[in-house]
Amino acid sequence: MATLSEPETDFARLPDLPEDVFTAPLKKPDHLGEDWIEPVQAHYRSEDHAIWNDLFARQMKVLPGRAASAFMAGLEKLDLGRGGVPEFGKLSEELNALTGWTVVPVPMLIPDHVFFWHLANRRFPAGNFIRTRETFDYIQEPDVFHDVFGHVPMLTDPVFADYMQEYGRAGWKAMRYNRLKALGALYWYTVEFGLLEETDGIKAYGAGILSGPTEVVFATEAKSPNRIMLNVDRAMRTDYVISDLQPTYFVIESFEDLYRQTVERDFDRLYRSLAASFTYANSAVIDVDNVVNRGSQEYHLRGGRGSNAEPI
Repeated sequence: MATLSEPETDFARLPDLPEDVFTAPLKKPDHLGEDWIEPVQAHYRSEDHAIWNDLFARQMKVLPGRAASAFMAGLEKLDLGRGGVPEFGKLSEELNALTGWTVVPVPMLIPDHVFFWHLANRRFPAGNFIRTRETFDYIQEPDVFHDVFGHVPMLTDPVFADYMQEYGRAGWKAMRYNRLKALGALYWYTVEFGLLEETDGIKAYGAGILSGPTEVVFATEAKSPNRIMLNVDRAMRTDYVISDLQPTYFVIESFEDLYRQTVERDFDRLYRSLAASFTYANSAVIDVDNVVNRGSQEYHLRGGRGSNAEPI
């Protein structure tokens, strides 16, 4: 078991990462400090701003009626369609006035313990680059469009904003138990690919869904994927797909429900009971599941993205 000491209650200091904590090795660029924050936001060319605008316009054709109302309200509050890549200073001023969060530029994926520390202090790290025309439809590493368009509007919702901070605080406990993989699955199935029950149907609130035109339709309407009511213990034991559409999505009743399920859970006891690897396949439906839709899995059985299967 890792020996990371109990974190300070104010989370003011970046924690050291013990050698026996299993995490992805990432090399910090020489010009960055230990917080991995870029000194300034990137200077975006006119073509970069045009890519943002085109991505924004494409998403707005498919999101109405499929995106969570809190997300759509956040887009409007922050006026993310004002044109071009948002300037982080102004964006942070507006967001801070709403929920106390800011947005900081980072060059790439950052180490887990640094990411958790920023979230615990209500800072959202956003990629300091934007995709090209050649990677317009899919980019493996999250860029400024995924991070700002996909994630930041949800941070205008007070309850979800608090959930994100609590997730960051929970990260240090996961490190002590070497269970970052399990906590990562929770992030994946909520923050990135979460669905929400609203009065007029199931809507998407996860950034991985909201920042891509195919997945938002697939996640909310397709017959292939499972849609299962969120059980935190179950989600943290479930494998996930990184480079394709998800075989399973978890649905919450409300953001208050999400907050309650996580913040009130005894994670010390949970981590002691978790195996080092995942228990359930990403397409599994098990007897304790509260199933909204048991999917046909046709898309993945036909080979998924690699076989040009239709996402139905």
